[in-house]
Amino acid sequence: MTQRKDIATPIRTKEILEKHGFSLKKSLGQNFIIDPNILVNIVAAAGLTKEVNVVEVGPGIGALTEHLARASKEVVAFEIDDRLLPVLADTLSPYHNISIIHSDVLKANLKEVLATKIDLEEPLMVVANLPYYITTPIIMYFLESEVRIDALVIMMQKEVAERITARPGTKAYGSLSIAIQYYMEAEIAFIVPKTVFVPQPNVDSAIIKLTRRATPSVKVKDETIFFQVIKAAFVQRRKTLWNNLLTRYGKTDEIKEKLIKALEVAEIDPKRRGETLDLAEFGRLSDAIGEYVWNEVTED
Repeated sequence: MTQRKDIATPIRTKEILEKHGFSLKKSLGQNFIIDPNILVNIVAAAGLTKEVNVVEVGPGIGALTEHLARASKEVVAFEIDDRLLPVLADTLSPYHNISIIHSDVLKANLKEVLATKIDLEEPLMVVANLPYYITTPIIMYFLESEVRIDALVIMMQKEVAERITARPGTKAYGSLSIAIQYYMEAEIAFIVPKTVFVPQPNVDSAIIKLTRRATPSVKVKDETIFFQVIKAAFVQRRKTLWNNLLTRYGKTDEIKEKLIKALEVAEIDPKRRGETLDLAEFGRLSDAIGEYVWNEVTED
């Protein structure tokens, strides 16, 4: 196959958009990359091989998609904008290992769709330039899916990437950090300047790599309670853990007594703020709340 000139150049991108009379929709967060080096670095960060299948979300005009096709076995790309389907059919015509799915990935039956395109027993990664407005829901969708995703390499707003990779005691650390780090090892691969996009966004982006842990980072008795406790701990960041837990579970004398017991068993000072607890501490706390408090607030 003769390799055509990369899509991700200012001239070629302009040619493609003009040829198809395509105008970008701000509501869909459409920002196209015009620097091929960024795409080469994304593929390198993913460590793709011809044994790995890839899911992409929002292929746009195919700039990243073609790089993924060159480096991986099969690419399944979900595109919600029907105006881009003829564009992609044109720009990606040289590649025979790409399937474009016209669907909102969040509404798709992921396992059913992927099973018709790839072998789900083979290594699978998500590599995508995600629209800023829907980054978190898409990440959690893949992490909680019954389809095993080995790793995600995703471009997102730099600030969100910093929140995901944040450590306890930092301003960026919160429920999102914990929810993702529970399942995955998280690291920022590199920063992407806003100048490499058309149209240019207001902020820089980052490439984040999430690699699935063999087992969750902390063993808990009940994941539902674990995530509920985390959410409660960050409802009001400036409040103590004690005040946030009272807001979530109740302020009766009986509940207070049981919360005190749970905190003692977990060896957590109630005066601490949620942002100071690491995952192991949240694990101990959720197990203790499950034992001493949960039945009191769920039995009715």
